Amino acid sequence: MEVCNKCGLPTDLCICEDLAKENQKIRVYTNTRRFKKITTIIDGIDTKNVNIKELSQKLKTKFACGGTIKDGRIELQGDHREEVKKLLVSYGFSPDLIELKM
Repeated sequence: MEVCNKCGLPTDLCICEDLAKENQKIRVYTNTRRFKKITTIIDGIDTKNVNIKELSQKLKTKFACGGTIKDGRIELQGDHREEVKKLLVSYGFSPDLIELKM
């Protein structure tokens, strides 16, 4: 049985990712690209404690849009700010630490 180095619990009971989700200040904002295409950018997620690739895949599937991961940020095609906040809260992120920029 493997044991987590951070919390000391077995890997199947590890709570490190849950604790990391509750303490992250996340910014959600939009950016306009070429040809007036809008992208939603989710910035501030700690890539060491949260599987950003899995989170990105969940968001892209939920919103049926394309996207990518660049420089530790998730970029989604389209304006999904309000929906992203609701979804991040349902995934365990603290709603008080998610900042929406208009």
